[in-house]
Amino acid sequence: MSSFFIKKKVISAAPNKGDLKRRSNADDGKGRSKKFNKRMDEEISSDSENESADPSRKQQENEDDEIEETPQEKKLRLAKLYLEQLREEEDKRAEQESFEADLIAGRLQEDVLEQKGKLQRLIANELIAPDPAEVRLLRGHKLSVTCLVITPDEKYIFSASKDCSIIKWEVEGGKKVHKIAGGRKGTEARHVGHTAHILCMAISSDGKYLASGDMNKLILIWDPVTCKHLYKLKGHRDAVSGLAFRRGTHTLYSASHDRSIKVWSVDENAYVETLFGHQDMITGLDCLSRERCVTAGGRDRTVRVWKIAEESQLVFHGHEGSIDCIQLINEEHMVTGGDDGSISVWTVNKKKPVSTVKQAHGSHGNTGLEQPYWVSSVAALHNSDIVASGASGSHNSSVQLWKCGQGFRGLEPLFSVPMVMNGFVLFFFIFFRLGRWWRIKEARNGLYIIPLKRQAQEQEVVQ
Repeated sequence: MSSFFIKKKVISAAPNKGDLKRRSNADDGKGRSKKFNKRMDEEISSDSENESADPSRKQQENEDDEIEETPQEKKLRLAKLYLEQLREEEDKRAEQESFEADLIAGRLQEDVLEQKGKLQRLIANELIAPDPAEVRLLRGHKLSVTCLVITPDEKYIFSASKDCSIIKWEVEGGKKVHKIAGGRKGTEARHVGHTAHILCMAISSDGKYLASGDMNKLILIWDPVTCKHLYKLKGHRDAVSGLAFRRGTHTLYSASHDRSIKVWSVDENAYVETLFGHQDMITGLDCLSRERCVTAGGRDRTVRVWKIAEESQLVFHGHEGSIDCIQLINEEHMVTGGDDGSISVWTVNKKKPVSTVKQAHGSHGNTGLEQPYWVSSVAALHNSDIVASGASGSHNSSVQLWKCGQGFRGLEPLFSVPMVMNGFVLFFFIFFRLGRWWRIKEARNGLYIIPLKRQAQEQEVVQ
C-alpha cells in the first residue's frame, strides 16, 4: 500500500493525459521525449518504493553523508576528540593527586598533633576483657624474666633474664627462634654475651638494632634478625637500668644506678654525652621521637624530663615513696608507678601529677598495719586513652587496665587481667627488674601473652 501511494503521488505531479497525447512524439519543451519521461517516472517510483521498503538503506545513505567530510573537517574532529580525552585524563589525575595530598596532609596533621601530645585515640570503651583460655605462657628461661621488647613489625619478642640469656620468640606460634646463652661470671673475656643479670632492653624503631644492659655496667648491641653481636658500649660506673632508642633514629639513651643518663650514637658505635641530676639510682627511662627522654629517680622521688638540645631538665614531684617505673603515653604525658602503691599521670606543663590513684591494687596486712601492693610496672598504648599497671606481692599479682579521662585528668578502672600467675607481674615491655622480690615456689619463670580485643572502630580526638 505504501509503495502504491508514493507512486500515485509522483504521477499526480506529472502533466495531464491531454497534454501527453498532444506531445506523444514531441519534445516536452526541455529537450526530453515522452519515452524518457516514462523512464524517469519509473525510476523515481522505484527509488521511493525502495526507500520505504528498506529503512536501513536510508540510514546507510545518511551515514555515508555524515562520513563524507573534508580532510580539514576530519582533522578538526579528531583534534577535538583528542583534547576531550586529555581533559578527562587530566581531571582523573588531578582527582588522584588531590586524594593523595589529602592523605599526606592528614598524616602530617596527625604527626603535628602527636608531636604536641594532643592526639588521643579513644579506644578504652571498646576493649573486651581477655578470655583466660587465650592467655599463653612462654617458658624457656631458667631464672626470672626481667625485661622484654617486641619488634616493630610485631612478629617477634625478645626476652631477657637473670640467667643472663636472651631468647627470641615468634609471637604467632610462641616458638623459640633463637637463644643467646648467658655466660658465667669471670668468663667476660671469651664469652660473647652477658655474664651478669640483664636488667633492660630496647629495639630501634626500624628494627635494625637491639640493645641490652646488665649489672656489669655493659650495653651490648645486637642484630635482631641474626642475633649476631655487633658492639659493646662501656662508660657507666654501675648497673645499666634503662635503655630507649629515640624513635626514627639510632640514638640510644641509657640510664644507670650511677645516677646518670648517657647518650650514644649506635651507628657510629660512639659515646655522645652524659646527663646528671638524679640523687638516687635511676629506675626507669623512656623516650619517643622528640630529642628528649624521661626518667624515674627511685628514692629521690622525682620524675625528670631531659631536654637534650636545650641542655636542661624539668623536675617533678608527687609520689610518697620510690618511683620504680615510668612510660610516656604521648609526647606530653607520662604514667608512673611506685612502692607507695599509687599510679600517677603527668603532663610536662605541671610539676605535680594531673591525676593519681592511691592503693591502685589494694593493700595487705593486718588491720591498722595495711601496706599497699607496690606498682612494679606500668605501660601505655601510645597516643591512646589506655594505660596498664602491674602490682606484685606474695599472693596477689594482678594486671589492671585503666581509662584516661578527658585531658588525662583522671584514671578510671576498666578491668583486671585474669589471675593466671603467682608471684610478680611482668607486663608489656616494662618489668620489675631490680631484684626487690622474694622466692615463690609456685611461681613459674616465663612471659605471658595476653591478647586485648576491641569491639568497634577507634575514635580520634584533639585535646
